[in-house]
Amino acid sequence: MFDNTAFAGHESAHHFFDAKTGLRAIIVIHSTVRGPAGGGCRMWSYATADDALVDALRLSEGMSYKNAMADLPLGGGKAVIWGNSKTDKTPEMFRALGRAIESLNGKYWSAEDVGVSVADMAYAAEETKYVAGLSTGKAASGDPSPVTAKGVFLGIKACALRAFGTDDLNGRHVAAQGVGHVGGYVCDHLAKAGAKLTIADVNQDTLNSVAKATGAKIVAPDEIYDVAADIFSPNALGAIVNPKTIDRIKAKVIAGGANNQLSTPDMGDKLREKGVLYAPDYVINGGGIINIAAEISGNYDPAWVEGKVQRLVETLGEVLDQAQREGRSTNRVADEMAIERIAR
Repeated sequence: MFDNTAFAGHESAHHFFDAKTGLRAIIVIHSTVRGPAGGGCRMWSYATADDALVDALRLSEGMSYKNAMADLPLGGGKAVIWGNSKTDKTPEMFRALGRAIESLNGKYWSAEDVGVSVADMAYAAEETKYVAGLSTGKAASGDPSPVTAKGVFLGIKACALRAFGTDDLNGRHVAAQGVGHVGGYVCDHLAKAGAKLTIADVNQDTLNSVAKATGAKIVAPDEIYDVAADIFSPNALGAIVNPKTIDRIKAKVIAGGANNQLSTPDMGDKLREKGVLYAPDYVINGGGIINIAAEISGNYDPAWVEGKVQRLVETLGEVLDQAQREGRSTNRVADEMAIERIAR
């Protein structure tokens, strides 16, 4: 792990195997400087165990930065389960995950992420109190996706203001990659704002549902990069801005809810050189963890959540404006801000 290119001074990595349920999970803690590590649990059919570890390492580091930029008393962590979320899930598997989380004695708090539902995490919660994003309980707030999506939508407006001189999205063409939990809600907001939508996703049923609700045009997953849109909104998996796709993206703005959108930091530099305004992912998509933090506190307050989301959008604006003043990429500026906040 220490030689892995994704290792960034992580505090610990924990591998869990449960023979009875087939659970193969990795929980990585990047930092607990600001508080217990907070981050969701993802279930994915990784090609190799090393791919699962790299994903967990990158995502947990991103959570440290995300929580710092959202000004939350949380560090960064992430759990990944190696498996097919459509065929491998069982209640007992998530109870085993709960026992794994419990064994870390509060150093890590989990919630749902890609491939994991509120119902799944409810099984984990039978074995540990260190789970949030639940639909029942004293401070339960349910699926955090709608709050994430609202922050992403407001962030898109902040980017549009700087790229086009107005945050009015009426008539703006948005190419949305991924229309699942977060992406679907983002598309709802965009459609209500009058945006023209082109969408792509690997789930045809989800695509059809979102297209029917928003009037969006559907394209094949790989074709979304070539859509001549004003705004490209990635809301699926990471590393979608890479050497193979960067020149295919024609949009003037990239802003979405996916984590780790840049395959490498220098992709942000290349986007700046191309004149593309990029919203650093862990800044624009912090609404969900804000919602989770409110639940972890034990006293869920919708007004506090709303205030934090609005402040997060202001922080995004500060990143964009500083990058413009200094002629630097937005991701470099955001990284420096996050690292400084953690150090402070």
